[in-house]
Amino acid sequence: MSKGKILVTPRSMSKNGHPFLKNLEEAGYEVLTPFPGKQPSKEELLSVLPECTGYLAGVEKVDADVINACDKLKVISRNGVGIDNVDRAVAEAKDITLCITPGANSRGVAELAITLMLSALRSIPQTSDSVKNGGWARTKGQEVYGRTLGVIGTGQIGRHVAKMAAGLDMKVLGYDLYPNTEFEQQMHDFSYASVEDVLKNSDVVTLHCPAGEKPLIDGDALKSMKKGVTLINTARAALVDQDALLEALESGQVSSYAVDAFESEPPELTPLLLHPRVILSSHIGGFTEESVDRATAAAIQNIIDELK
Repeated sequence: MSKGKILVTPRSMSKNGHPFLKNLEEAGYEVLTPFPGKQPSKEELLSVLPECTGYLAGVEKVDADVINACDKLKVISRNGVGIDNVDRAVAEAKDITLCITPGANSRGVAELAITLMLSALRSIPQTSDSVKNGGWARTKGQEVYGRTLGVIGTGQIGRHVAKMAAGLDMKVLGYDLYPNTEFEQQMHDFSYASVEDVLKNSDVVTLHCPAGEKPLIDGDALKSMKKGVTLINTARAALVDQDALLEALESGQVSSYAVDAFESEPPELTPLLLHPRVILSSHIGGFTEESVDRATAAAIQNIIDELK
């Protein structure tokens, strides 16, 4: 007899399955994947989740209405670190445990941030599109040697980025509410600074922090940055004032913007996202074989442990 039902909605798992899902079945649970390869809507969640005791959640919004309808639900587990898509206060009020998998996808996100930086500095997407369309666009690029990378947020992802950038002979400035002094002492060409100094002195800025009530990169922040700065965002769309960034791209204050984080997926193709010097990727930061395996194993184990 089943111990209960577990809803699984991360798109990579709901579409293609994953060997680690057998761990749930072997533990006595029934695994449900009723929305293969898609992000479920509120109505779809309400049609299934109330009958579940566990929920391996994707990035879909889980609001108060959904949570209040789930009297059997005991645990929501994310195969990642972000849980701001879940109404935490309501979940905690209903004694539903929220679990994350810190560090599981940090290497994959960090590698994507570096990839986007290099792609932006060498205009790789634009050049590729030109050649495919019969053109021969040649944009003069920038080398990273000796340039300064500003890392906003030095958790596991930010520290990976800093190490990789240092390996490319970049100077790295970091900002964090809680600076890791041991990391700073171990690293060559890395130092902490105020967020104002990081923005002012960096040739490239990459974001690896949670979003606040208002954008961190607003009009004033953009004006304080070096002219021609490159901005990388693999964290949260809300970190950036979209209108101010579009204006900064048009004026040349920002040379390029590369983003892997959106308010909705797929995103509305706004003038900012359609700008020729904006590089888009489809939330693939943690979508590597290794990251998915690490995060899936940890998220599933969290469910099993909590439901014991």
